[in-house]
Amino acid sequence: MIYRAIGIMSGSSTNGVDIAFVELVEAAGKWTYEVMNADIIPYSTEWQQQLKSAGTLNALEFSKLHTAYGRYLAQQVNQFIDKNNLHHKVQFIASHGHTVFHEPRHHTTVQIGCGASIAALTGINVISDLRSIDVALGGQGAPIVPIAEKLLWPQHTMFLNLGGIANISAVTANGEYVAFDVCPANAVLNNLANQAGQEYDNNGDIARKGFVRDEVLFKLNQEPYYMVKFPKSLNNQFGLETLLPKFKHANLSTQDSLRTMVEHICIQVTRSVGRLLPKMAIDTHKTLYVTGGGAYNSFLAERLTASLKVMGVEVQVPEKETIEYKEAIAIALAGALRWREANTTLASVTGASRNSIGGALWIGQDA
Repeated sequence: MIYRAIGIMSGSSTNGVDIAFVELVEAAGKWTYEVMNADIIPYSTEWQQQLKSAGTLNALEFSKLHTAYGRYLAQQVNQFIDKNNLHHKVQFIASHGHTVFHEPRHHTTVQIGCGASIAALTGINVISDLRSIDVALGGQGAPIVPIAEKLLWPQHTMFLNLGGIANISAVTANGEYVAFDVCPANAVLNNLANQAGQEYDNNGDIARKGFVRDEVLFKLNQEPYYMVKFPKSLNNQFGLETLLPKFKHANLSTQDSLRTMVEHICIQVTRSVGRLLPKMAIDTHKTLYVTGGGAYNSFLAERLTASLKVMGVEVQVPEKETIEYKEAIAIALAGALRWREANTTLASVTGASRNSIGGALWIGQDA
């Protein structure tokens, strides 16, 4: 079977929307893919502010934002289709939306971006709300990408995504996938870089000039979340409301703050890899496949490489297309699986009571 789908992803770092038009092919249970067109649409300052403050809105204003953001996504998709001449070529759109609330312990997760609005304005079938059924089944609803890692990148056994939140996944000795959110990453790094008037720390150049402040690093690493066994997941507020104030209270320079945060990420990733290695096959060549915007932070990559080399783990950074669009590709695949009524989430990853088929379907085409 061949599926031609648009995958849309908005990460927790609120940099913009990733859009990928992907051709997915399933033959005898094996999946392959090709990215036909892709783009990153930066958010305007207004949209960044609205998304960051969404959790503070009352119910009516929140509902209005949910609808408005869905219509915004539809507008971006229509422009993407026009730009790449994709009219009548897209079978469906799979939209992750933007996570505002994520409280699995209360069986609650909310991604705004009204699927009905996207379907109505594009005239294309839409699959949205991909996490809710897993959370309802007692799962973390995250990470959501491992099903794609299993089907699209089976040659790799350990993955790290450095997005707004860093998450990691691995294939165990018995063939199961396990995954969890490690710690905040770009959401905090970018916020710290903003203090220096920069959108982000390009190549980690600012952090490279700073010094690790051990007293702050100790407080970061003592957060109770890091002691919790996986499966586990983080919400966007953890980095901004729990970690970021520790830098502000210590009155650190931007350079020292970024350097300390880089070290924090490296420590937490290294500890996480250490927890996963005993579960993996002994004869497996240990590599960590790194994607997400943080993969472009060369200083962070250097520190991770040095830290993991001691454990015999090699850091691999793929080609630019996979770094930037892996999550959008994964969302497109989740849409194809939902369309086939096949599992989109793995209980071994999320801790749910069973695997599940996630996603609400909105018919945008006229009957």
